[in-house]
Amino acid sequence: MNDTTDTPKLSWWRRLSSGLKRTSTSLGTAVADLVTKRKLDRAMLEDIEDVLLRADLGTDVAARIAEAVGAGRYDKAISADEVKNVVATEVEKVLSPVAKPLVIDTSHSPFVILVVGVNGSGKTTTIGKLSAKFSAEGRKVMLAAGDTFRAAAIEQLQIWGDRIGAPVISGKEGADAAGLVFDGVKQATAQGIDVLVVDTAGRLQNKRHLMDELAKIRRVLGRLNPESPHDVLLVLDATTGQNAISQVEVFREVANVTGLIMTKLDGTARGGILVAVAEKFGLPIHAIGVGEGVDDLRPFDPRAVARAIAGLPPE
Repeated sequence: MNDTTDTPKLSWWRRLSSGLKRTSTSLGTAVADLVTKRKLDRAMLEDIEDVLLRADLGTDVAARIAEAVGAGRYDKAISADEVKNVVATEVEKVLSPVAKPLVIDTSHSPFVILVVGVNGSGKTTTIGKLSAKFSAEGRKVMLAAGDTFRAAAIEQLQIWGDRIGAPVISGKEGADAAGLVFDGVKQATAQGIDVLVVDTAGRLQNKRHLMDELAKIRRVLGRLNPESPHDVLLVLDATTGQNAISQVEVFREVANVTGLIMTKLDGTARGGILVAVAEKFGLPIHAIGVGEGVDDLRPFDPRAVARAIAGLPPE
């Protein structure tokens, strides 16, 4: 093997498997306890299904995995590794159809990406990491600080802009977000910017206000270009577990979400929520985050994630 080519891949795998360690350990330990010195029966399958539900894999997926574990194995001894392999196989089946890279259509200039999500989901940091990636690919990037209700969000975006050499369009705290986005598109067009990434407020406490604001931003973008925004990305925090489901429902209704990015998979024993979201909504999952570094936001690899969730080694 060539160490030079394998090191980045193995390094990423270590971060992914380490990030999902709490999820895979909770699954693995519980499964090992169940299968030790017992033959497989209906009661064991129900217990396995409960373990999968506690990892937030969702009721449909948990039931399917339990059924797959039981196929042809009744009244036989079964190992924890057998169960893990079934988990990995079934999870990959759910994740594979939604694993789609984020593609920048170069026929649009600027290509406008609206980023939505609740405060604390890692939205602004994700924008910075995505923008750093676009910049590294040689694209001219501009950021728009549309979360005008939090001074910290504006400052954070400015720091990312300085770091990657991208201009940042911002206003005073409390400024009209739609007006700011309008200015952003105008300036991005004039400067020949390839990608305009727009941050937005994420206050779910007042859903009506959020809906009105996002609808206004979309109207303004639509007036400038009927196809804009070209992508609407929802950033989800994996540590919120089942609450992520309701977030997708709200933002899909409000903002017509086109794709998902899931962050903080390294901070939860409930990493299965990624699977539950994929199963329920079928929205493209473009990337996942397993750390704070710029390189910790990576394209979504369904097989690697499935094996990491199940606690299996890389292939």
